[in-house]
Amino acid sequence: MNPDRTASEAASSGGRFIDTVHGSASEAPPRFINTGHGPTFQPVDIGHPEYLALIESDSAFWSLVKKDKLGHALTDSSFLDAYRAKAGQFRKEMDGLRFGLTPSAVYFNPTERCNLNCAYCYIPGDMRSKGVHMSPDTLLDALSRLKAHFAATLPEGRKPQIIFHGAEPLMNREAVFQGIDAFKDDFRFGVQTNATLLDEQAVEFLTERNVGVGISLDGVDAAIADSTRKTWSGEGVSHLVRRAMDMLRGYSAFNVICTVTSKNIATLPEVVEYFHKNEVETCLLNIVRCTLPGAREIMPGDQDAGRMFIAALERSHELYRETGRKLVVANFANILLAIMAPTARRLMCDISPCGGGRCFFALAPNGDMFPCSEFIGLPHFKGGNLFTDAIDDVLQSAPFAQVTGRKVEDIEPCNRCAIRHFCGSPCPAEAIEMNGAMNRMGAFCGFYEDQTRYALRLIADGKADDFLWDGWDSEAETVFELKGL
Repeated sequence: MNPDRTASEAASSGGRFIDTVHGSASEAPPRFINTGHGPTFQPVDIGHPEYLALIESDSAFWSLVKKDKLGHALTDSSFLDAYRAKAGQFRKEMDGLRFGLTPSAVYFNPTERCNLNCAYCYIPGDMRSKGVHMSPDTLLDALSRLKAHFAATLPEGRKPQIIFHGAEPLMNREAVFQGIDAFKDDFRFGVQTNATLLDEQAVEFLTERNVGVGISLDGVDAAIADSTRKTWSGEGVSHLVRRAMDMLRGYSAFNVICTVTSKNIATLPEVVEYFHKNEVETCLLNIVRCTLPGAREIMPGDQDAGRMFIAALERSHELYRETGRKLVVANFANILLAIMAPTARRLMCDISPCGGGRCFFALAPNGDMFPCSEFIGLPHFKGGNLFTDAIDDVLQSAPFAQVTGRKVEDIEPCNRCAIRHFCGSPCPAEAIEMNGAMNRMGAFCGFYEDQTRYALRLIADGKADDFLWDGWDSEAETVFELKGL
């Protein structure tokens, strides 16, 4: 994490409100706001009793303004002068974040197979039930090739990340563990698992080597959790996940994903309570990705999703105030960082272009490469093969270019939305599979809007830090702060 600006003092007292802003330079010095060469600022209702947001939507330059001071903000020369002085720097930083990154992580699928048949899985059932494992020798060969690539593309001393992903990576446990031991000095490793195959020996192996561990649990009540995540024979597995949570309790490199669907949407505050009670430090309440038809059958409505997601966030804050112990909801924390300190983002789904193919890529067990794991079930998005093609050529291939070239400016109505650079109009796999083209929206526009408005309210009330990892702003710098409007 390398945040370079923060809104940690935003609206915390009196008339102090503006903080991080980032924008684009105009072709001629702007004289006025909203005319000629001047920047266009849109006032946005964030649902706050005292403040609204003022956003320059092309660049996501933002400020919080008292509602009775809006006219003054739009005509105050100090506001425009400050924007003009920083505009070039803001554009350079935002363009670097959106277009200047190269992959530093791989979602590595060591097997096509999974012992579960989850309702919303993005990998086709035939692959999960009858697919192939990557042999230990092949996995070691793949890691060697990836090591060589990253040695040539990343700055010296920066370790790339390998996330063993699914299907279910622990179905190929021997090969995965051999790879971790053989390349422990070369990569930062993580394992995303359904947790059903985690035993004491596996937990000991992973924790001793400081491997990140992510597991999945979709509800507190077994009937709800097991309604979407079950074995091929229809048996629930939530009791096995709870067992794994007990074994991982207190491990700092551990998180839990709850996939939000119509089945569990009403119980999200209870999910947060359960995670907090079990000393989970970081969780993700990930709205279901609707790439394949199974997921679309259980997608919640935007209004319900926004309402219950915010209720869960509020409950997490109450628990923090009661106990002094945080449960960070990482996908929401990322939205906060997208507003406050864009280069501090830890996830790359809520940015345009998304991280697929430009911050990370996905590797299938046969060596096929895809921009993101969401595309593994879509063969026309194969960009090449690790064992037969140069990685650089794959990253420049036409399938990858479709994803890396998807910009929010080309999507209607996102191209006229003031908050488009805070959500990024995810997800390209959803957009093409649900709506037929990359230049169309994906799903859950209203849900992302609700998150952004809530985030801005937290900033206005000086509460944003309560929802972020401790120390997230240790290297941050406030680039622009305007007082008194």
